[in-house]
Amino acid sequence: MARLAKLKARRVLDSRGRPTIEVDAFASDGSIGRAIAPSGASTGRHEAFELRDVDSTRFGGRDVGRALANVEGEIARRLNGFELDDQYSIDRALIELDGSKNKSRLGANALIAVSLACARAAAESHREELYIYLNKIWRSHAIAGVDAAPRLPVPIVNMISGGAHAGRNLDVQDVLAVPLGERSYSDSLERIVALYHELGAVLREQGEEGSLVGDEGGYGPKLSDDSVAIERVVAAIERIGLAPGVDFAIAVDVASTQFHDESTSTYLMRPRARDGSRGKPVKITSSQMIDMLESWVNRYPITALEDPLAEDDREGWREITRRLGDRVHLIGDDLFVTDARRLREGVDEKVANAILIKPNQAGTLTETLETLALAKRSGYRTIVSARSGETEDSTIADLAVATASDHIKIGSVARSERLAKYNRLLRIEEKLSEANIN
Repeated sequence: MARLAKLKARRVLDSRGRPTIEVDAFASDGSIGRAIAPSGASTGRHEAFELRDVDSTRFGGRDVGRALANVEGEIARRLNGFELDDQYSIDRALIELDGSKNKSRLGANALIAVSLACARAAAESHREELYIYLNKIWRSHAIAGVDAAPRLPVPIVNMISGGAHAGRNLDVQDVLAVPLGERSYSDSLERIVALYHELGAVLREQGEEGSLVGDEGGYGPKLSDDSVAIERVVAAIERIGLAPGVDFAIAVDVASTQFHDESTSTYLMRPRARDGSRGKPVKITSSQMIDMLESWVNRYPITALEDPLAEDDREGWREITRRLGDRVHLIGDDLFVTDARRLREGVDEKVANAILIKPNQAGTLTETLETLALAKRSGYRTIVSARSGETEDSTIADLAVATASDHIKIGSVARSERLAKYNRLLRIEEKLSEANIN
């Protein structure tokens, strides 16, 4: 049985040109696993802490030198010799070694890169595809309470970006498309690509495309109202000969924590002129925010709202769940931050009905799996998600398949750090098809 022999950490760059951590895990049998920590732009206050050298002049205070040193120092000394098959012992050791509530001592970016690199090394040692190895962990772990075979997720794809992902040209963060119907992943991806390019044509014709592309590859137009972004996507669906609400649905990542004013418990929406210029912020209450979102659900083929209320607006979450929970997926991202404890509270309070899963929010693979398992047992939809600061690491594609997640949210069908995951899913689809034939 292979054991961890060595950890090697290096500084690499993410999709925003900022430093992040890449870790190589070397096994005693010569196998090597590699993983890279992603980074978010709109981060929830409750998620695991990303360690940066804020007092350094390197990379504008965003360097990861201390986290790198932690990997090759304390973490390596603690983990060397561990059986790579025992992912839970590896992750428990990481959590205990850090000792803080939010992974702030050693850094969640260091811990998740080590955790995932070890899993990859174990899969390589067994000469197994990563999704196969992760599925074995998923199915054998006692607390999971699930026994799901690997399955391809339905993609939720960024079309128009706003908020922290595109210079705050819109209040909401993303308008996304969701393919509907019993189609193969590859067929759905082909439709998504057609929709993305047609949307570009729609925006150009309206004089709205501009030159801005968001962090996740979506278009970043200046529009007179956030709802216009939804209308443009609906128009593009119709122009490729498909039916909104039948062939494609709409999802909206509201990311409302980003414009929530805690001091007044209101949301600061910024009205726009027809040319896209922004006016003075207008304060609206939680109920008014829900009214606006409900009007969108009534007007457009929306099936999912992500973070429609701020992360700590629990009363607002209860109200929107009462009003819209039987009509759309209400996805908690900042609300739950891939934390089983916060999800359990949400289940008890009957808020939301879906969860976004981001491994670096949790800090280790097993904590991510525990949260996924709790969501599935509780009847919540699961959406494995990338971050806005991404890399060529495609682990989340394997994770989504291994845990039979309902959806995957990667970004748009542009930019190589996004396509690395979409293309990985194409390869997995091929392998699953071959396995079914044989």
